[in-house]
Order: sequence, then C-alpha cells, then structure tokens
Amino acid sequence: MGIKSSFTFIWEVLQVVIVALAIVLPIRFFVFQPFIVKGASMEPSFRGGDYLIVDEISYRFTTPQRGEVLVFKYPLDKTQRFIKRIIGLPGEKIDIVGGRITITSAVGDKKLLNEIYITTPLSEMALENNTLTLSSGEYYVMGDNRTHSFDSRNWGVLKEEDIVGRVIFRAWPPLDVSFFSIPQYSQ
Repeated sequence: MGIKSSFTFIWEVLQVVIVALAIVLPIRFFVFQPFIVKGASMEPSFRGGDYLIVDEISYRFTTPQRGEVLVFKYPLDKTQRFIKRIIGLPGEKIDIVGGRITITSAVGDKKLLNEIYITTPLSEMALENNTLTLSSGEYYVMGDNRTHSFDSRNWGVLKEEDIVGRVIFRAWPPLDVSFFSIPQYSQ
C-alpha cells in the first residue's frame, strides 16, 4: 500500500465520519435527547439509572397530554432537569383530597383520576389537601412515587416554556427496554 492509497483510504474514512456527524448531531441536539433518571420520584415507572430517550420536537406540533411523562427545566433552577408526569392541563382545576385527584375541566366536567401506575396505597401517601386552577400555558406535574416526589405540590405549576420534551423510550437497563405511551384514564 503506497502513500497515495493510504491517503485515499484516510480521506474516505474522514468523509464517512463527517457525513455521519452531519446526520447524527442535529438529531441528537434538536430532535432526541438522552436523560438519565436520578432518584426515586418516578418509581415504579422509572428507577434511578434508567436511560431514557426524550422527544424534543413533537410539542412544536402538538400540546402535552395528561399522563405523558415530561423532562423539563426545574422552575426554581433552570440548570436542573426533572422528570414528572402531567396531571393537570391548562385551564383545569386540580383538587387533591385524601390522596385522590379530581380534575375539573374549564367547562365544569369533573372526573376522578384513576392512576393505574401508582402502587402506593392512598392510606400510606399522607398527601396534603390542595386545590389549584391552572392558567393558560401551565401544567400540574407529579412524580409517580407520591411520597418521595418533589413536584408541583411543592414548587408550583410548570410553565410550558420550561418543557424540554416527553419520554418516548427507555434504552437501559436491557431487560426494561420499552416504548412509552399515555395511560388510559377511566372514569
């Protein structure tokens, strides 16, 4: 192999790397973002160390829905990222009484939120009663592990502009690899 053929090989490899980076980097920085779960606030849905893929683009075309799991900038320190589930949507009234959550829509329809992903019995939650009406662009978010979650009950509503994206895929640990969808809430 001569010097010219070595140079040609290196140039071809470099071209492949440049094209790959030109494709991968924009996707990584503008469409999907990795997120590693820290803490126990989302157990049992997510555990510390879970490696998640966050969709950063879909909320440019749609609005967040109840039950979706979000990654967002913590409102009191925008350098931190939190993960929580959407409980209340803009314009809704949230009533938490005895650990049960009732949602009243802007037109007055009420429904008790049946959260199948919560495994802690209500009797063990000891949640404070709370009532709050959300304004436009505000969301009420809570962790699935209600007794160990620092969420909207503590620091208030989540503003739409602080949302980074929604969790769509768990990539780690290998035995728990899965896509995520919105839970179905029954009346």
